[in-house]
Amino acid sequence: MGTTGLIWFTLLSLLAEVLGTVGGFGSSLFFVPIASNFIDFHSVLGVTAIFHVCSNLTKISLFRHGFNKKIIIRVGLPAVLFVTVGAYVSRFLNSDYLELALSIFLITVSTLLLLLRDKSMHPSLFNAFVGGALSGFMAGLLGSGGVIRGLTLSAFNVQKNVFIATSAVIDLAVDLSRGAVYVTNGYVHKHDLYLIAILVVVSIVGTLIGKKILDYFSEARFKYFVLALILFIGCASLIKLVIVNVWW
Repeated sequence: MGTTGLIWFTLLSLLAEVLGTVGGFGSSLFFVPIASNFIDFHSVLGVTAIFHVCSNLTKISLFRHGFNKKIIIRVGLPAVLFVTVGAYVSRFLNSDYLELALSIFLITVSTLLLLLRDKSMHPSLFNAFVGGALSGFMAGLLGSGGVIRGLTLSAFNVQKNVFIATSAVIDLAVDLSRGAVYVTNGYVHKHDLYLIAILVVVSIVGTLIGKKILDYFSEARFKYFVLALILFIGCASLIKLVIVNVWW
């Protein structure tokens, strides 16, 4: 990656961290499709897991007064269990297919959430388990399951600080689990480790900026903006794949 590419990578990663904090979905939803333009998709999965560990530690520190142990257990345990399954399955799939699946996933989920944004999900134990399991599996397979986890947590009608802190604790456990599998799969490469140092700084600065934004603006309005942006990123990623693999 050249100097210009590294600058763009850093700035876009910072934007992903800010939006991930404000939207409550986590930065990977934006970071994965962004980073796939700079490094191969399997490497993106490895880098994302490590980046997210730093990001979630920062969120836990800044929003440390908001943990909800009951939600962590109900949603977190199935998420940790199924993230290892998704991470293991990813080794058997071509990276182009994974990127295509991510694009379709982003478009589908963001469209549904935009159309059903006024609807709510009953916070039952079954829904918590299914939401946690599905978010974990998608995080392991595609590098991003934050939207599903965010939708699941929103059913519990918690305040935004509790939402972010609880989500960060679950996400941290998920990242540690999938990170171990990614290392075993060979997704973490020595030549990509310099990016980790950059992303540590990005995670801290981006979370701080996101927290400031949440202090001044409506969370609901920003979530609408974030969902629209997710839809755009999914469409852009899909168009890029079609151009590269069909036209070229």
